[in-house]
Amino acid sequence: MARHITTSIDEGIAQVRLARPDKLNALTLDMLDDLVATAHGLRADRRLRAVVISGEGDAFCAGLDFGSAMKDPRGIARRFVPRPWRGTNTFQEAPWAYRRLPVPVIAAVHGHCLGGGLQIALAADFRIARPDSTWSVLEGAWGIVPDMSGVHALSQLVGIDVAKKLSMTAAKISGERAHELGLVTDLADDPVGAATELARELAERSPDALAATKRLFDRTWTSGPRRAFARERLEQLPLLLGPNTARARKANLERTAAEYLPRQRRLVP
Repeated sequence: MARHITTSIDEGIAQVRLARPDKLNALTLDMLDDLVATAHGLRADRRLRAVVISGEGDAFCAGLDFGSAMKDPRGIARRFVPRPWRGTNTFQEAPWAYRRLPVPVIAAVHGHCLGGGLQIALAADFRIARPDSTWSVLEGAWGIVPDMSGVHALSQLVGIDVAKKLSMTAAKISGERAHELGLVTDLADDPVGAATELARELAERSPDALAATKRLFDRTWTSGPRRAFARERLEQLPLLLGPNTARARKANLERTAAEYLPRQRRLVP
């Protein structure tokens, strides 16, 4: 049972919370394991419509708890080895498993969002933050590099010069500045409330279309047009023939709210 990661689901929206508020939700090795297990469990739920990730207490996440982690060097080494069938180790999978979920994932950020916490936020599809939250690629201050999928996520959001500067200086910036740079999608005084509202809005759309749109952008963002066009075709045809698209058409024609089936199983990758 996850001790410092809590999950609740209401009307298809999962609330995943980092729950170690006395330590500003700093990540232990067990928390990384639990983040992975939680994401993998959510993936199997075809009724799931969206995920909101947040932190309890005064912060989203202050990064890795080095004091705790360094007491278990064997545990670090074991989690550092990548699983060949997925291409990530535990440190990388803890954030990236949420990017691979076939539903929109929204990070609701307040207080500290540092190091590993920032990388968890960057793996989400959207980030909603308080203007006064604090963001940093803090690994540079500890003499290491961001290695929890953060390099790839940063490269999708900011220019290479900005990514290098943030990583090399470990500068702490406000949520408002992070929004200006493109790290934050929207600003809100109540990030969890705003994220939940967005999740509810997204839940009104076809779960198959949401999953396909997420895959389409994630798999073609840095591709050339030929590959992107091929992916468009691959995603569109099953949607056109699928039952949830028929329900969306019917609802639009009748001007009623669509009642969608659970997300359909995919026959192609």
